[in-house]
Amino acid sequence: MADAAFEQARELFAQGVQHTEAGRLEEAERSFAAALALVPRRASTQSNLAVVRMRLGRAGEALPLLDDALELEPGNLDTLGLRALVLAEIGRHPEALAAFDRVLAARPEAGTLWMQRGTLLVEMGRPLEAAESYRKALAHGADPELAGYYLAALTGGETPPAPPRDYVEGLFDKYADDFEVNLVKDLRYQAPTVLANRLAAMQRRFANALDLGCGTGLCGRMAKPMMARLEGVDISARMLEKAAETRAYDSLVHADIVEFLRTAQGPYDLVISADVFIYVGALEEVFERVAACMAPGGVFCFSVEEPAEGEPALALRASRRYAHSQAYIRELADRNGFSLQGMQRAPIREDKHKPIAGLYFWLERAAP
Repeated sequence: MADAAFEQARELFAQGVQHTEAGRLEEAERSFAAALALVPRRASTQSNLAVVRMRLGRAGEALPLLDDALELEPGNLDTLGLRALVLAEIGRHPEALAAFDRVLAARPEAGTLWMQRGTLLVEMGRPLEAAESYRKALAHGADPELAGYYLAALTGGETPPAPPRDYVEGLFDKYADDFEVNLVKDLRYQAPTVLANRLAAMQRRFANALDLGCGTGLCGRMAKPMMARLEGVDISARMLEKAAETRAYDSLVHADIVEFLRTAQGPYDLVISADVFIYVGALEEVFERVAACMAPGGVFCFSVEEPAEGEPALALRASRRYAHSQAYIRELADRNGFSLQGMQRAPIREDKHKPIAGLYFWLERAAP
């Protein structure tokens, strides 16, 4: 009987691995939990179930599993590293840092762990130590594009023209479920409201509108009454699932916005982009492509973070977001046939209870 239970648990474990690899996290959780019910206190099963629960946004439930797995296998460095990640996720930062340091003392060649340690140090307000951790990550084979991007944000080195796509996509997939609550309630996010209010004051009805970087559909819901047709595009599939629930969009496209614009047909008489360009970087191609698919007289409106005094016109900040100066935006507008219909200074959101200075633009496309 015991042999039969062990064999069934092994089959369930294999199913859990397959589900995890395919992104079927709820099914994976059920399989690993069923395997543990048959054969309790299997360290490998507990660690895999912990990974799944962490990816499901329930890191607190992962910690007891890992603690027990480490009782069974005290020297398992993979489990120790995973425990460090969980501790960081649930806000137990000093314990997480100690856990990372313990693993890295035994496995200094682990570039990914150096990256994770650096991100933890950023959250702890220790940027110099974080930068050194990212340098070690680079030296030990971490993703050079991602590590270089993180390092540039901290050190003010040469500004990368764009963030790594996987970073942006993963960031918004992770936060899709809680995105609106965190932004609107906790961070006092107001970019869609500011943009939509001025559009409403124009007293126009737009025939074909594009929400560039639509996210969960905050902007679309507010501006939809002014539009006959609204299309949304976003890099995050999870965000688009939320946007679809609003029923504000006539079509939704999963794509990087610059890649989308390269083949966009339009013609659009409104392109709106709320708090998106902070994750795009250089905007030369965005302006060129929007101009190419916009009807004469069409409106291009958007927000950007405003650089502080002493920051360059295009600045990658320690927050890993880009800021764009008024002069930079005006130069791109002039170059691509847009006239300035309005500009407003107002906060975008708050960060650590401090308002983030923003610039809002409403541009009009001239006749070619």
